[in-house]
Amino acid sequence: MAEDHTHVQEFFSARAAGWDSRFPDDGPAYAAAVGELGLRPGDTVLDAGCGTARALPALRDAVGRDGTVLGADLTSAMLDAALRAGRGTSGALLLADAERLPLRDGSLDAVFAAGLISHLRHPGRGLMELARVVRPGGRLALFHPVGRAALAARHGRALSEDDLRAEPRLALLLAEAGWRLESYTDEDDRFLALSVRSA
Repeated sequence: MAEDHTHVQEFFSARAAGWDSRFPDDGPAYAAAVGELGLRPGDTVLDAGCGTARALPALRDAVGRDGTVLGADLTSAMLDAALRAGRGTSGALLLADAERLPLRDGSLDAVFAAGLISHLRHPGRGLMELARVVRPGGRLALFHPVGRAALAARHGRALSEDDLRAEPRLALLLAEAGWRLESYTDEDDRFLALSVRSA
């Protein structure tokens, strides 16, 4: 992890211990989003930028005991919190940069990424890296448990079409990175963009 990720690591390290208690009601939204990813028993899936690994139990349920579940995060304190919460039993946790994953080309069937894109240093490069590790026809879910307007209000800023998650901008970023945007949902209580890896 040669690039300077100090700001992101400091931000999440300071909040890791209390992260789950700050957002105690997000579990059903995570499970619903995982359900829309279209995973099958035996699949291999990555939760990129997994944080405290709240999606891992739902991902494990979707791929079954014969599937492989990985969670990768840049911040060791978040992974430590995931282990304390018992989520290490649902998959393997990796300390890794989502823009340079220690995975082979085409080794995954899908990627789940909750809140990741706004924390990537180079969003286009990050989406290209996710495309590299997913097989052609594999899927990507960019998720957030609240929509763009609700998140902007939470942070005291106006909603902007320059937002990375605005549909026209996101669709272009995804296409340039090797993804085809398949569906886009932006509601108060969730954001979910589902994409397919181009051949």
